[in-house]
Amino acid sequence: MSNRAAFAGVATAFAVGLIASLAIRPASRVVTAGDGVAAASVRWRLPSAFGTHLPALGDNVLHVARSLADASGGRVRIEVFEPGEVVPAFSIVDAVRDGKVQAGYTWLGYDQGKLAASVLFGAVPFGMEPWEFASWWYEGGGRELAREVYAPLHVHPLLCGIIGPETAGWFRHEIRSLDDLRGLKIRFAGLGGKVLQKLGASVTMLPGGEIFQALEKGAIDATEFSLPVVDARLGFDRVAPINYYPGWHQPFTAFHLVVNEGAWSELAAADRALVELACSAGVIRNLARAEALQGPVLAGFAAKGVSALGLPPEVLAELRRVSEEVLGEEARNDRDFARILDSQRAFSADYARWKSLAYPPPAS
Repeated sequence: MSNRAAFAGVATAFAVGLIASLAIRPASRVVTAGDGVAAASVRWRLPSAFGTHLPALGDNVLHVARSLADASGGRVRIEVFEPGEVVPAFSIVDAVRDGKVQAGYTWLGYDQGKLAASVLFGAVPFGMEPWEFASWWYEGGGRELAREVYAPLHVHPLLCGIIGPETAGWFRHEIRSLDDLRGLKIRFAGLGGKVLQKLGASVTMLPGGEIFQALEKGAIDATEFSLPVVDARLGFDRVAPINYYPGWHQPFTAFHLVVNEGAWSELAAADRALVELACSAGVIRNLARAEALQGPVLAGFAAKGVSALGLPPEVLAELRRVSEEVLGEEARNDRDFARILDSQRAFSADYARWKSLAYPPPAS
């Protein structure tokens, strides 16, 4: 073989090897972060506690996932799973803690049985309005308290969505007095459920996908779940046509992205910032969408034979009194609950000075 032929053979072999090496390391899988460090692609599996077909309640996580994919050029991708597909809706934090999934999207009040203080990050009876809660979370120490409380579970929580008040529930019969709550079989969540239990109701917890069947078959007499647009989508108005207001038990409902601490620490700093940015955008987008969708639903109630009623003042007053009683009991029984509740109330007291002066009163 001539020297020229030998050289050509070596060159060809080198080119083939180079192409092969590039083929097993596609350039699209690695980019350079702002600090010059190579950032690997991120692929997370994420179960949601809420069906993604549900407006405002469930579809926000899809928006967050799309935002992350778009902003990263497809490098950061979250695969969203429906309730029950990977883990039960109420077990998402457990799955994240155990490393079965990297992250989840949920309402932290579902953790109340194992972490009493968690419910304060999800909803508080007669508590803050949604923008007030967001202010406390970002500027009043709420975010730091949540991370401290969830640290023993090796879970990193990020506020990732929020909506306004739920309805006070869907009922088959009118609530004219406190007597009508005694013996009432009702699906209710969080601290509000404990309040109704004290008033004699029989309270049960069911995932959203099981409520309609329980109502239809008479296993429960009434239910709360979410916003009117969500509840109507689930068909509650077809079997329990009396819808009560205000949503005393959840003036705000906050949703969190919960991330396994190991998965969070493995992210490049730029990617952690990107996830936080997507969730912050998710909060304002979620609230805006939730507020925009309710008016048309309420306008259609009459045609459906649905009555939207206010709770009798004496019933609402007793619900407030017993809510204070429940909050006091929970605070005495759990140190974290007490200090988080104190933090929220101190923030609200300061905020009230601004709120009472700056905003026009409602029209009479």
